[in-house]
Amino acid sequence: MAASRQPVIDFDSLPFIFFARPAQIVGPELVGCRLVKRQQDGSLLWGVVVETEAYSQDDPACHGYRRRSRQNETLFGEPGRFYVYVSYGIHHCVNVVTDREDWANGVLLRAVALPDEPERVAAGPGLLARRFGLDRSDDSRPVTGEHEVWMAPRSDTFANQDLVTTTRIGISQGAATPWRWYLRSSRSVSRRAKGDRMPPKAECWSPSPEPLS
Repeated sequence: MAASRQPVIDFDSLPFIFFARPAQIVGPELVGCRLVKRQQDGSLLWGVVVETEAYSQDDPACHGYRRRSRQNETLFGEPGRFYVYVSYGIHHCVNVVTDREDWANGVLLRAVALPDEPERVAAGPGLLARRFGLDRSDDSRPVTGEHEVWMAPRSDTFANQDLVTTTRIGISQGAATPWRWYLRSSRSVSRRAKGDRMPPKAECWSPSPEPLS
């Protein structure tokens, strides 16, 4: 009997230069990119980013707005690294550092859609971190392929997807700033903008497993 064929997946990482730009530019361009984790058995767990939020040091909602501390030091560091913090003492939130050193700037990964998994398994920062097993130990690690978790580019078929630009959520200051983006056709978004209805399953976008070689 012939052995079953498994999808051959090999995701290149996004380059450092991609992240060396302001968060409000990187944020919408990260939608459609892929979060990838190499698991202990060598297989890859991956999903497509469908929702992001941007933060900057001159923004009162940013962790670096008031001061630099041991907890937020990574956010002030070089771009192209994960910044992972604990929200309300319960949930981990995964960000990527952007722009330049000594300027707190980053993008929160709010939701990811995974192929062949429940559509809302990672629909929110806490659920995303839990599904990928990310925590404070991943803080400051590079996102550019030097360790077992990285960010990979969009697929070629994603280029014409429709993004929604809207306000951020879960914050008390700076809530009116339109620095949140999500994929309109995805059912894996954590929260939709007012008036934007969830697309029917028959019409929604979802990631497909990589083709067999």
